[in-house]
Amino acid sequence: MNQVTNGALKSKKTSKKPEYSRFTQQELPAWKPILTPGWVITSFLAIAFLFIPIGLVSLFASERVVEIVYRYDQDCVPEMYRGNVSAYIRNSRTNKTCIGNITVPKKMDPPIFVYYQLDNFYQNHRRYVKSRSDKQLRSAAYEYSTKECEPEARFNKSGVLVPIVPCGLIAWSLFNDTYNLIKKDKVLNINKKGIAWKSDTKVKFGSNVYPKNFQSNDLIGGGKLNESIPLSKQEDLIVWMRTAALPTFRKLYGKINTSLEAHDTITVVLENNYNTYSFGGQKKLVLSTTSWIGGKNDFLGIAYLTVGGICLFMALNFILLYVFKPRPLGDPSYLSWNRKAVN
Repeated sequence: MNQVTNGALKSKKTSKKPEYSRFTQQELPAWKPILTPGWVITSFLAIAFLFIPIGLVSLFASERVVEIVYRYDQDCVPEMYRGNVSAYIRNSRTNKTCIGNITVPKKMDPPIFVYYQLDNFYQNHRRYVKSRSDKQLRSAAYEYSTKECEPEARFNKSGVLVPIVPCGLIAWSLFNDTYNLIKKDKVLNINKKGIAWKSDTKVKFGSNVYPKNFQSNDLIGGGKLNESIPLSKQEDLIVWMRTAALPTFRKLYGKINTSLEAHDTITVVLENNYNTYSFGGQKKLVLSTTSWIGGKNDFLGIAYLTVGGICLFMALNFILLYVFKPRPLGDPSYLSWNRKAVN
C-alpha cells in the first residue's frame, strides 16, 4: 500500500502539467465576433472606399511634380577616350568641363530642388558603412579616434602617422561633380545652404572639427574639403555621409529659388570629376519640384489603389455569392457563452 502511495506521490511531483488558470486555458472574457457576410462585405467596402480616393489623390499630387532627369556620364566623355574611359577620368590634367542643354517640360515654381543621382553605387556595403568615426566627426577631442576608418585612417607625414579628418571610406569617396545652370545668359543661383538635416549640422558634426590631411594620400577618392571651414558648415559632406540604403539614390545638391517657364532651355555647365566608370555606374542631374507628398513617386498612390481595388473586388464577389448561392449560417444561440446566458 505504501509503495502504491509513494509511486502516486512521485508521479505527481514529476508531472509537467501546468496549474490550471483561466489565463493559460484562454477562458478569460474576450470579444469573439461572428464574421457574418454582412460584416465581411461592409469591412471590404469600407477599406475600398477609403483607400481608392487616397490613392487617386496621391497619384494626382505625384503627377503635378515636374521632374527633369539628365544623364551626362556618357555624353561628357570625349571621343578620343571612349575606348579608355578610366584614363580620362583618372587624369587630373584632362579638361573635365562638359556642356549640355535641357528643356523644361512644364512650368516649375520655386523652390526647385537640384539633386545628383548615382546608379549601381552600393553605399550600403557593410565595410563601407562602418568606415567612419562618429566621435571624430562630433568633437576635436577625438581626432585620433580612427580605429574604424581603415584603410583611410592615417597619413604618413614625414615618417609620422597623423590622423585624417574626416577619416574613413565614406568621406574619402565624397562626390565632387559641380553644376552651373544658365538660362538666357543668366546664371541661376544654386543655394547650397540648408540642404543637410539640422540634427546632423548641430549634433553629429562638430563646429570645432576642421579637415586635416584629407585626400593627402596617393590615391584620391573624391572631392576635397576646405580646411578653414568646420565640418558642421560643409553641408555637401554632411549630405554625402548619410549613406543610402539602395544602389540607386539621389542626394540634394542645392535649391533654385527662381521660376522656370515651360519650354525654357537650360544650359548645364558641369565638371565631370567623379569616377563611376570603373564600376559601371551612372551619373544623372535631376531638377524637381515637390508637392505635399514630397517628390515624384507613384508607388504610394499605386499601393493604395491596389489594396482598395482588391478589397472592392472581394466585396463584389462576396455580394454575388451571398445573393445567388446563399448559405445558412449556424444559430448563434447554440454557442457556449450564449447557452450560459440563457440558462
